Amino acid sequence: MRKFLQSSRSLESVRMAMETLRSNKMRSGLTILGIVIGVTTVIALSSFINGLNQNVENLVASFGTNVYWVFRFPVINVRPTTEMLARKQLTMDDVVALAKQPHIVAVSPQLRYQNFDLGFGNVAVKYKGRQVQHTILEGDTTAAPEVDTVNIPEGRFFSQYEQDQHSDVVVLGHDTADELFRGEDPLGKEVEIGGDMFRVIGVMEKRKTAFGGGKNPEDNAAYFPIGTFHKIHPEILDYWISVKYDDPANKQIVYDEIEQTLRIQRKQRFNQEDNFAIFAPDAITRIWNQLTGGIFIFMIGVASVGLMVGGVGVMNIMLVSVTERTREIGVRKAIGATKRTILLQFTIEAITLCAVGGFIGVIIGGALTLAVRLIFPAIPAFVSTFWAVTGFSVSCAIGLLFGIYPAWKAANLDPIEALRYE
Repeated sequence: MRKFLQSSRSLESVRMAMETLRSNKMRSGLTILGIVIGVTTVIALSSFINGLNQNVENLVASFGTNVYWVFRFPVINVRPTTEMLARKQLTMDDVVALAKQPHIVAVSPQLRYQNFDLGFGNVAVKYKGRQVQHTILEGDTTAAPEVDTVNIPEGRFFSQYEQDQHSDVVVLGHDTADELFRGEDPLGKEVEIGGDMFRVIGVMEKRKTAFGGGKNPEDNAAYFPIGTFHKIHPEILDYWISVKYDDPANKQIVYDEIEQTLRIQRKQRFNQEDNFAIFAPDAITRIWNQLTGGIFIFMIGVASVGLMVGGVGVMNIMLVSVTERTREIGVRKAIGATKRTILLQFTIEAITLCAVGGFIGVIIGGALTLAVRLIFPAIPAFVSTFWAVTGFSVSCAIGLLFGIYPAWKAANLDPIEALRYE
């Protein structure tokens, strides 16, 4: 019976809170505005960040979980020093030595030329009067498709014979072929690159991007046998080496194999630091998480300001409500209402007020996310249940925190003085 009465009083308190909201729509709306803004910010930003995180994870997963990259200095989240830039370049002898290690399945050396000149005179690829500028030129071996897990839906990659003969063949990136041939079959056609003619034998699949849409710069590329690349740019000798190993469980073992092999190859003494860098695709994920961590801190800061402003507004309107209903409180106490009953009533009113603001914030945040996805499909975004529940729960907690004092004040009113209040 007691639980039933308490439940009835709670429902009555909620009803009275909703009645207060309806009778003072403008004042109530302005009061919970801070709550709405804070929760909306949390929902909207967390939706976009979650979507981007998912895309980055998918992008990194496409590189493989059993791949290492080797270069003469680190290139991810590190500004090369003068010492790093002066290091000895990796060579094909290093590639051969790495390929002999027991846990390594394949090794792919790569040479790359990319002109960052923004002038319109930099024409990289031509075909029948059409041209594509700023194309990445890359020299590879036949191991590249196995290590990098690339797909070639049209045509094929070059063969060992074409690699040994330094044949004038090329595999084009998706966007390069699309812009040059515009629906025409590219296979067997000849394109001009650097004044020489090359026969197209394949077209790469479109690559993923971190932002779920748009163009990936890697799709504007041309891939040659590494000897053919030497004919075009003999000055490029800075190898990037991709290493694929047998089992992700052997990650640390393979790292040690690569390190020891290169130290021997590059004649490093035992007390010298490595003059090369080994890194895995998950380094990209770590850097991205650091970036989004900063955004999350900013999001929490903005949301906290909104919620605090909303909380102060709730306390203010509840104090006004206590003043306006002083006589009513006196009557209720005179007919037997306890301090606990009054405290519960006004606390629930404050929580209900903030809960309404939190609910509206979740709805608006979800609507914004949906609207952005409809208008800009390339922008990944999805509402996180965790952040929706968290935003709503925090708004209720704000109601409890800022509603306690007005409720305590109401509960401790002297019934005689309250009845005299006009």
